[in-house]
Amino acid sequence: MGEVRDLRSRRGTPPPLLDDEVVLTAERSAPRQARHWVMRAVAGAGVGGASNQVIELLAGELVSNAVVHGPAGEPVRVAVRVDGYVVRVAVTDRGGGLPQVRHPEPTEPSGRGMALVEALSTAWGSARTPDGGTTVWFEVDTDA
Repeated sequence: MGEVRDLRSRRGTPPPLLDDEVVLTAERSAPRQARHWVMRAVAGAGVGGASNQVIELLAGELVSNAVVHGPAGEPVRVAVRVDGYVVRVAVTDRGGGLPQVRHPEPTEPSGRGMALVEALSTAWGSARTPDGGTTVWFEVDTDA
């Protein structure tokens, strides 16, 4: 029986198609700015259709959380990495809280953002930063 080899491993890991970030100010317009920037960035890397729309939506939800739960007027960093079929978006703010998935009553006006992230992403997580802030990230497998 023959040996199976992955020739890509000899050449090393290919560079990501996109690895970029933008820094916004935690204010009402930040989620819209982030959605548009992320949408254009991933489209430029060749990600389109429903995957692009999901990534745009989830990025907006994370930035909305940073604006609502983080300190007003502080920087919010949005990083995007497209690596093969996987798109990863990470949002970092100077707030100290960690996200929680909630399932509010249908009549409640908010609280569904992390439930959307949980339902529509391939993976997600959060971590405290060394300076006491928070990074929340998600990944979407565009080939799924």
